[in-house]
Amino acid sequence: MLPLLTSPQIREADAYTIVNEPISSVNLMERAAKAFVGWFVNHFPDKKQAISIYCGTGNNGGDGLAIARILHGHHYKAVNIKVTRFSDKASDDFNVNLKKLQSTITVTEIKPGDGFPDEDSPVLIDAMLGSGLNKPLHGDYEKLVKHLNSLEKTVVAVDIPTGFFSEGETKPDSIVLKAKLVITFQQPKINFLLPESGPVMECWETVNIGIDDKFVMSLNSPYQFITEKDIRQLMKPRHKFSNKGTFGHALIVAGQAKTMGAALLCSSACAHAGAGLTTACVPESGLIALNSYLPEIMAIVRQGNDLPQIGWDTFSTMGIGPGLGNDENSLNLLCDILTNYKKPIVIDADALNILAEHKQLWAMIPEGSIITPHMKEFDRLFGESNGWWQRLQTAIEKAKEHKICIVLKNDYTITATPEGKAYFNSTSNASMASGGMGDVLTGIITALLAQRYSSRDACIIGTYIHGKAGDELALPNRMHVVLPGKLISQLPITIAKFTA
Repeated sequence: MLPLLTSPQIREADAYTIVNEPISSVNLMERAAKAFVGWFVNHFPDKKQAISIYCGTGNNGGDGLAIARILHGHHYKAVNIKVTRFSDKASDDFNVNLKKLQSTITVTEIKPGDGFPDEDSPVLIDAMLGSGLNKPLHGDYEKLVKHLNSLEKTVVAVDIPTGFFSEGETKPDSIVLKAKLVITFQQPKINFLLPESGPVMECWETVNIGIDDKFVMSLNSPYQFITEKDIRQLMKPRHKFSNKGTFGHALIVAGQAKTMGAALLCSSACAHAGAGLTTACVPESGLIALNSYLPEIMAIVRQGNDLPQIGWDTFSTMGIGPGLGNDENSLNLLCDILTNYKKPIVIDADALNILAEHKQLWAMIPEGSIITPHMKEFDRLFGESNGWWQRLQTAIEKAKEHKICIVLKNDYTITATPEGKAYFNSTSNASMASGGMGDVLTGIITALLAQRYSSRDACIIGTYIHGKAGDELALPNRMHVVLPGKLISQLPITIAKFTA
């Protein structure tokens, strides 16, 4: 896992690297600037294009000065620097890099109360304020950022956009310099992975600057970013002499007469993700649809108000909720399962809405179970949040309290665990934004539980391969929309790449 650090931890890791590599702070800054330029020149190759670099007088500004000098050395001749002298303070490394310029690049200073300088460059590099910002912009910085946003230039931010917080609550009316691209150092900032980043940055890229990995790991950050390497280490290959019993028997409790689609998608995803046996508990009216859609799935039929006869010892795990409805019959069915079944289960959709209305059921949920809410379901369960940072903290807190895993669906879906960790998924794309995708994810996670993965690993692997299958369909084929059924068919192919 890639640890995601808070601003104080980033400074601590920088300081440790400086002392123990050893390397001077100004040379570490040089290394960061070279890493930034290495990515920049490959994507902005026009060396005749004018580039303005806006630099504060702290270390982020020092990065910007070093970047300007290195770009000039790469024969970018139309580079100019604008230094925001909004205070008398300047960091030592900023001053060192200012002296290194030796009048090779035009430097304009912007002082308090000055008018805005002319800006003819189509590309702006933002190096004004770094990751240590802890209060909203005001005064001269607020005015300058509003002005630059009004110009609608292509902005590339150094490490983090000016005005944006690395972590913590982001107010919806915050003034931030909107970036086309952020080139950030070592690992993404935590708030990059939350939806409040969407309006202020189109995309981000990380560049390695050689921070000591062992020390970063020792900080034991609760926030982790899932990588492909992690999935390869977690997933188990299928061995000779395996049989359907080896991979568990999953029960999917889902569907009503008018919502059988959710039950079919969830059950099919469970089978395609590798459960040895999949049984769907569905209303009698949905039996023909189930047999027609996927004859490999067995059935337990629900008839009217009667509770179905479920052999509790038959099943390795259960997934409950997609299309189930939240009427009295569904409540009675959920209560029956929670009363009689004591292994971890996956709870989604309508079953979550029942939980939100009947809080007494929380005490009956088996330890190690998994809930998979989207934002609205999450808020119904745990109360309204001020924003995604608060939602993240609530997920961590509630996962610990109830000894469950919480899969909070998002662009970077978050798995909160009873150990107090939050794992951000790194796959998926906007083409997957269609009804039924959540039902598919529930089926995948249920299948992994059936195959005896731990609850944590089932969530981490499940969210990753769900998104990866969508990426493999959408990105190479330039598909505008990936339908859930197509993604289900892709699952065995995607999984095979990690288990071969």
